[in-house]
Amino acid sequence: MARHFKSRRMTPRSRFMPSTGRWAHTYGAIDLGTHNCRLLVARPSKNGFRVIDSFSRIVRLGEGIASTGRLNEAAQRRAIQALQACMEKVRFRKATRIRAITTEACRQAINADQFIARVMSETGVLLEVIGAREEAHLAIAGCVPLMEESKKYALVFDIGGGSTQVIWVRTNAGNKQGPEVIDCISIPYGVVTLGEQVGLSKLAGPDFELWVEKIASLFQDFDQQYGISSEVAKGSVQMLGTSGTVTTVTGIDLGLPHYIRSKVDGAVLSFKSAEDIASRLRSMTLQEREDCPCVGKERADLVLAGCIILEAICQVWQVGRLCVADRGIREGVLIDLMAAADQEAEENWSHGS
Repeated sequence: MARHFKSRRMTPRSRFMPSTGRWAHTYGAIDLGTHNCRLLVARPSKNGFRVIDSFSRIVRLGEGIASTGRLNEAAQRRAIQALQACMEKVRFRKATRIRAITTEACRQAINADQFIARVMSETGVLLEVIGAREEAHLAIAGCVPLMEESKKYALVFDIGGGSTQVIWVRTNAGNKQGPEVIDCISIPYGVVTLGEQVGLSKLAGPDFELWVEKIASLFQDFDQQYGISSEVAKGSVQMLGTSGTVTTVTGIDLGLPHYIRSKVDGAVLSFKSAEDIASRLRSMTLQEREDCPCVGKERADLVLAGCIILEAICQVWQVGRLCVADRGIREGVLIDLMAAADQEAEENWSHGS
């Protein structure tokens, strides 16, 4: 069953204070998802922040969780090894403000508490399980630079490993308060959970379209509640996609010999291109998908599940094209950490004056 969440209004960025507030720190943002473990280490800049180090590794933390409800031992070991690598970079860069978050897999797992305690013991990372509302807030904060001022609304989606979120946003163009999350929906299908449930043979076969229809039906109530399709018809909606599925399909669309973030982030992907590429991928064997540039061995068995979810979203909301965001939660964490440092400095200044 789909879950709906109301989100808070996003707060404006505090003013800059040289050598204090955000400027006094180096920041680390760790995102342990159902599929990937990612890190960004950054320093503040006049335009936001400058990334000085990064890390990404596929860990498949949610492997098997749909059938067992537990994080299995192999998945836990992979995640812990990735988090140890993250902490090596964090320590090397001398980051002083760090936040590590985890999402759907740990929201679902009955042994999540034991895993989080183990992570702290073996890596020193304090993992924070965030809810879907907080996840939506962070994703939007990271995508703000790609939002078009000419559009009244943005429809942002994130196809994760264990779930998919669609976020309905009032852009508030020209308003210092920034974008406002009106509401979001989280459905319990991501590339890992859907792929495991359906199986590779059916993902590539005639059941593909049946699954597209099933996933699309989960968004219908959300669409009708806010009249999103009506706004799409008026041309007042920009669609943004932030996920490995979208970036992979876009890399293929651009004909890249290998994945290049600078080419993909901010690119535009037409629905027609996405549909054509999904059709091509469905006709390939697993080995052929592994050999396909921008897919590779680690995504070959998951990309079709992602294509099902992507096609379902495109069918429900026929915007015609989407802006591709190779950014999201980690960037949102960095923005929040810097804003908190500014606020702390302002409060200290106020108390001392």
